Amino acid sequence: MWTWWFSCGSLLSAVGIGLGAFGAHALKGRLTPEDSAIFETASRYLSTQSIGLIVISLCMSRMESAALKIAAAAIFIGILIFSGTLFGIVGTGIRWLGAITPIGGTLMIVGWLLAAYAAAKANLN
Repeated sequence: MWTWWFSCGSLLSAVGIGLGAFGAHALKGRLTPEDSAIFETASRYLSTQSIGLIVISLCMSRMESAALKIAAAAIFIGILIFSGTLFGIVGTGIRWLGAITPIGGTLMIVGWLLAAYAAAKANLN
């Protein structure tokens, strides 16, 4: 299972780099300052959280933990929702997508809390 999450994290990292470069070069001067900041936030979270997903997958390779499995899924879905809705706002102009964005952020937070729980539980055993 860990190899699946490692692959997902790696793929998302590649997408994050590609979108970050696209935003910095192809969209430079074409976006409002507000949309540029939104795009940058989406790229930043996509890139950093995908690295986190890789780290969690490596932890999964060393210990069996239901909490880590759920953490990986929560972070993955959180990335898709958080960054996806922000990219959607910039790409489509549909601002109400911003109401969905916090769901993704909350899922990422829950994922990291579950990862912390898994580490603490493993330390107690």
